[in-house]
Amino acid sequence: MTSRFLPLAAAITLALSFSVAATSNQRGLDKANFDTSTAACADFYQFANGNWMKNNPIPDAYSSWGMMNELSERNLDVLKQILEAAKNADSKPGSVQQKIGDFYAAAMDETSIEKAGFEPIRSDLAEIDALKDRAGLATLINRWHANGLSVLFGFDKEADLKNSAMNIAYASQGGLGLPDRDYYTKDDADSKALRAKYVAHVERMLSLIGTDAKQAKIDAAAIMALETRLATASLTQLELRDPSKSYNIVALDAANKAMPHFDWNALLAAIDRKDITTFSFSHPVFFAEMDKALADTPISAWQAYLRWHLIDTAAPYLSTAFVNADFDFSGRTLRGAKELRPRWKRAVDAVNGNLGEALGELFVAKAFPPEAKAEMLNLVQNLQKALKARLLKLDWMSDATKQEALAKFETFTPKIGYPDKWRDYTKLDISRQHYWHNVRAGIALETKRQFAQIGQPVDKTEWGMSPQTVNAYYNPQANEIVFPAAILQPPYFDLTADAALNYGAIGGVIGHEIMHGFDDQGSQFDAKGNLRMWWTDADRAKFTERTDKLVKQFDGFVALEDLHVNGKLTLGENIADLGGLLVAYDAWRAATENQRLAPIDGITPEQRFFHGWAQGWRRLHTHRTSSCV
Repeated sequence: MTSRFLPLAAAITLALSFSVAATSNQRGLDKANFDTSTAACADFYQFANGNWMKNNPIPDAYSSWGMMNELSERNLDVLKQILEAAKNADSKPGSVQQKIGDFYAAAMDETSIEKAGFEPIRSDLAEIDALKDRAGLATLINRWHANGLSVLFGFDKEADLKNSAMNIAYASQGGLGLPDRDYYTKDDADSKALRAKYVAHVERMLSLIGTDAKQAKIDAAAIMALETRLATASLTQLELRDPSKSYNIVALDAANKAMPHFDWNALLAAIDRKDITTFSFSHPVFFAEMDKALADTPISAWQAYLRWHLIDTAAPYLSTAFVNADFDFSGRTLRGAKELRPRWKRAVDAVNGNLGEALGELFVAKAFPPEAKAEMLNLVQNLQKALKARLLKLDWMSDATKQEALAKFETFTPKIGYPDKWRDYTKLDISRQHYWHNVRAGIALETKRQFAQIGQPVDKTEWGMSPQTVNAYYNPQANEIVFPAAILQPPYFDLTADAALNYGAIGGVIGHEIMHGFDDQGSQFDAKGNLRMWWTDADRAKFTERTDKLVKQFDGFVALEDLHVNGKLTLGENIADLGGLLVAYDAWRAATENQRLAPIDGITPEQRFFHGWAQGWRRLHTHRTSSCV
């Protein structure tokens, strides 16, 4: 569940016979999960989930494990059956069935993938080898961007932060092989050790394409030096939480003047958008360092850098040597997983990533009945009423700010289950013979679709997640919450469950996403989705005074050993959790106020509400997984 920010087909029928209904032990509350040796009022999370955590060790293929994983696994089985049926069907060429079936077949054809080795990227490597000067370097970088391989920096379409009805282009920091700039800048022993492992990993991957050991060591050191330069000039994750720090509209001449060694006109020509005259030059400090690097870094170092990022992107789709090496670092070292997920699961992920809505339409037909959508809309409406009531009762907010908040409330839009309009994949050419080329084709098609929308009105019907994604999000520029069908399954949402359980589980998640509109980030966007401070100065100060208490509380929590949670970094999620649960509780009480509610299995309705919330967040992590600190 998250807030979505800038860093931020025709009907199909296949003969399928399967059910996605949850089994009895996946519904309701199972007292076997409780740890009754712990007092509920002392540690409710342990009381509610203690035995589940004890009896459900993290599977070796995962770095963390919780209810969302359990639900994802059930949904994966459904998707596998859909894809197996499509793979074995005699489908019309060019049809969606043919595309998803052939994509999956190519991903599952281990014999052909092994035989190909790194042949699928050999022509790209030859282009890198042929580079002789900085002009050629820039041309290649631009061509990669045009086809969706965003190397060195980001160039993407998003709604204008101050005119949310229109899409504009954003140029943003990027270019790193490790997950975040802090991985390059921290001086503690663990960070230094991890960087050494990263350099060794880069050496190993370069050796797989035939680079000799001595040269691989030289190249890996050059790559690390270049990425460290870029990281040092990048904003931190905390700084990126301020949307205004990613908004800096400039004319092309100004961008070119700021970067004399990179021609933005050439990039726009490469993506076939020479008509663009302004864009957000989002992170000027980063681009200043990138420009210096283009000027003073030897071409040989840039060649090594491009080889590495090409290999890193393609590795999951190449032969076993690349897949295993990629997993050893990205899965085992970075995330703490112990074994690679089965090929079929990775193949399903690849289809999801490139034909998401085509596969999602079939998933919805099997997993999300109309009555589920109707009940979800009812739940959302009840939570909206509860939020409005809480807004009206706020004694610390002035009438002026309250009216702005209510105006934002009135434009709020829920999207439930699946898009009203499905994405068109007619132009996507998919083959059974070429896995990596299929992935490249999918990336290129989506990239061209995105680039074509720059300068165009925002399509309010568009979704940022496929229906089969177990997650949800809030988009402040559209003032919408989006709940894919995949998360609207038991035990998060169960049409046969009592209201207390549903409101505590999925109701809490709905409330969480709604409250992102009023967290420290979302509250900076107005009723039209524009970045505008609509609060009075006095009210904003009162808001900050209250949220600072939450920051202080979470700063005191220890995530791992002596590593504390960063309360400012997690503030948006913490506001959403606290406020969302309160709104869900109010909505449940209002929805059931005229009903006589009796305990079920010895658990009162109030207890069942909070158990629904607690079990939705049960999760185990490896030592390495610490994304909230």
